[in-house]
Amino acid sequence: MKKKAIIIGSGISGLSISHLLAKEYDVQVLERSAKIGGLIKCDRIDGNLFHRVGGHVFNSKNPEVTEWFWEHFDKEKEFLLALRNAKILFSGQLIGYPIENFLYQLPPHLVKDIVKELLAISKAGYKTPDAYGDFQSFLIGNFGETLFRLYFGPYNTKIWNTDISKVPLEWLEGKLPMPNIDDVIISNIVKLEETEMVHARFYYPVRDGSQFIVNRLAENLNIATSCNVESIKYKSGKVSVNNDQDADVLVYCGDVRMLSSIIETDNSELSDALNQVSKLPSNGTSNVLCETDDNDISWLYLPEEKFKAHRIIYTGNFSSSNNEGSNRKTCVVEFSGKHSEEDMLKELALLPGNLKALAFNYEPNSYIIQQKDTRSKIEVLKNLLAANHIYLLGRFAEWEYYNMDKCIESAMALSKTLI
Repeated sequence: MKKKAIIIGSGISGLSISHLLAKEYDVQVLERSAKIGGLIKCDRIDGNLFHRVGGHVFNSKNPEVTEWFWEHFDKEKEFLLALRNAKILFSGQLIGYPIENFLYQLPPHLVKDIVKELLAISKAGYKTPDAYGDFQSFLIGNFGETLFRLYFGPYNTKIWNTDISKVPLEWLEGKLPMPNIDDVIISNIVKLEETEMVHARFYYPVRDGSQFIVNRLAENLNIATSCNVESIKYKSGKVSVNNDQDADVLVYCGDVRMLSSIIETDNSELSDALNQVSKLPSNGTSNVLCETDDNDISWLYLPEEKFKAHRIIYTGNFSSSNNEGSNRKTCVVEFSGKHSEEDMLKELALLPGNLKALAFNYEPNSYIIQQKDTRSKIEVLKNLLAANHIYLLGRFAEWEYYNMDKCIESAMALSKTLI
């Protein structure tokens, strides 16, 4: 007989690990919500597709991840290859992204200050990320005070809604901008377009966005929705859930902070480790599905403090099927934290595109915030739980800022441990 695995959570992490374990385990997926998908779920609003938390696309530099992903989909028939065309709204003008490659589009007096600072950084010599104690110091040290003041400081403070001088660099490993001053100068001279850069292209489903991805991955899996996990305990070599389901292994893809009130244990070391992560900070996001004027932009970043929103994701440009309920394109305006519908409507009037709100959504937890000791706390907890055949996986379980491809990558690594 196959061993049994219980997976808690049906987001991209839970569905990926379920598939990866299915040949060796009898897999049961438990989902608290009535609908699968986690942070990447989508809904149709009068025909228009609403990415309720951001706008999720597929792209990966990891060939193992891409090979596994395309085993489940027809790349040519079910996906569109889209070009990333991101912009930054600055003083009413659209500036290319990333900003350091489009300095020539900024006012001359700012360009003079920025180039002077970049040359000084180049002359002083490149420093590795470990030479900086925090995210803010890294940004200033690599881009200079002017670019930090204009863009990197206000944008990152807005999106993370936290003091970035207290953010450790490890949190953003693999996501940090790593400028090469020579490349920056050359890009501004030859005016290199973003379409020629790494990650300039991404894949997006022809229909239903990231909901299509989770729906496909959910096929042939045993998933129980509207299932609230209230109790987890380890006894007699098995993991028991809600005192009525036993498994050989349990993979938890939910919010790690909730485990202190769910796991029943007499192990004081484990209890302490659970309590240590029970108050980790996170941000929620408020999102508005809107109609917008026609454009060819994919993402528009809003660093200026006069805007409460931090970006607009033009999901209507990813696939025409996203706009089936409107004569106009659609987009999602994203705010960090909770905002009233009244305040968001006022904000829409300030933003470009003659935006018309179609639907609102608030997700209380979407961005994790790491502090200097977060990773060590999670690592201690992981080891203690693994001794009880309980494993953490995903953005809020591992407390890592994973996108879709990183969730799959982490699931692949865990599957090798369990098989």
